[in-house]
Amino acid sequence: MSIKQLKLRKLKMKLKHPFTTSFGTIQEKEFFITEAIDIDGKHGFGESVAFSSPWYTEETVETNQHVMEDFLIPILQENKIVHPDEVSELFKSIKGNNMAKAALEGAIWDLYAKQKDLLLAEALGGKKKEIDVGISIGIQPTVKELIEIISQNIEAGYKRIKLKIKPGWDLEVLQEVRTHFPDTLIMADANSAYTREDISHLQKLDELNLMMIEQPLAHDDIVDHAKLQSAIHTPICLDESIHSLEDTRKAYELGSCKIINIKIGRVGGLTEAKKIHDFCLKHDIPVWCGGMLESGVGRAHNIALTTLPQFILPGDTAGSSNYWEKDIIKPEVVAENGVIQVPDSPGIGYELDEDALDEFTEWVKVFQF
Repeated sequence: MSIKQLKLRKLKMKLKHPFTTSFGTIQEKEFFITEAIDIDGKHGFGESVAFSSPWYTEETVETNQHVMEDFLIPILQENKIVHPDEVSELFKSIKGNNMAKAALEGAIWDLYAKQKDLLLAEALGGKKKEIDVGISIGIQPTVKELIEIISQNIEAGYKRIKLKIKPGWDLEVLQEVRTHFPDTLIMADANSAYTREDISHLQKLDELNLMMIEQPLAHDDIVDHAKLQSAIHTPICLDESIHSLEDTRKAYELGSCKIINIKIGRVGGLTEAKKIHDFCLKHDIPVWCGGMLESGVGRAHNIALTTLPQFILPGDTAGSSNYWEKDIIKPEVVAENGVIQVPDSPGIGYELDEDALDEFTEWVKVFQF
């Protein structure tokens, strides 16, 4: 693929509104934009999705930098790459660190698509020209405020509402939401806030006709989720527990869930995400694309992935303006009536807004090939 140079750019952006989950509140997002440049001057872009603290997975912004600089980028410098699928194979000698791997692999996928004059969606095998999206709403100070935010997003046309829950902010809140929105597609995301001892409590959610409950038990669990799924009617969706195709296979065989959330960063990149998608397509498991509070670059990758056929449930890729006063791409990602049009330019389909990029950049490092 004739990569000449790779840039690692550290950014910090402030979210429009604080985003609260069962494990904390986020106001600022630190992350990396990766940029692969070829000898003809074409540029491919990727994005890291790890947070500053290790409460989603063990990865952080700092560990991503260490692993990319000291291990992954040297591997790329030492090897000739013909196709992006080769990157995940090259990275196998480094255990874990999926978000660091995905950040670099994403830039190479974008560059490859641009070199082939293909949309990234096309390069991945996607066919859709538009995708359905929902919205993820964090824990709010009051139920009244939550109801108001849900109303605004339903009016905006989002196809489903995802609500963060935790012990003490779950059943009664969801009952109140259901009273106001009896027919709305609603799912609950627990981010591993419960244990096996909460099974009888979680059974009460069955009365609420939820689309799913996402990752109710431990982040590294598949076995106890199977016990819970056998005890409740509400479909379980696994998120943090799924890091690979192998995890997906085991969850399917154990009956740990009925739905899979595929996040590019969590599974190590687009190549592994495609493999998980293909397995779920073969076994008729619905999938959707989760969000990690990405900037426009990460959102563009999510859009491209969601064009694959088994993404039959609305994902978290809402419009840029839901999260940022200003995004780093142009045009920004826009959702109209819960639908995003897939861009028709090569690669990720969006241009980088250089002024915005410079405004949020803390530093840049350049690696020669």
